[in-house]
Amino acid sequence: MSTENTVADRLLNDARKKTAKEESPALGKAALIVGAIALLVSPISILGWIVGATAVGLGVAAVRRPVSAKQAKIAITLGAAAILIGVFFFTLNVALG
Repeated sequence: MSTENTVADRLLNDARKKTAKEESPALGKAALIVGAIALLVSPISILGWIVGATAVGLGVAAVRRPVSAKQAKIAITLGAAAILIGVFFFTLNVALG
């Protein structure tokens, strides 16, 4: 019998990769950046909706990771605010148009 246990090594490597992925704050930072961009483009109603929904989606995905949970919650808030601002400007355009 061989002393190498390739299945155990592969499982260990997969577990290490998963742990490293969960400890990475990259998704939280990306969600925060998209949330800030969403807030900037929210006066253009359709862009505010799309980018705001993207920020909320990324924030929900990132909130499961403990390293980036705070950034993810901020991104969700920014995305929701961008959607609301987009709705306001859309309603304003329809009322004045």
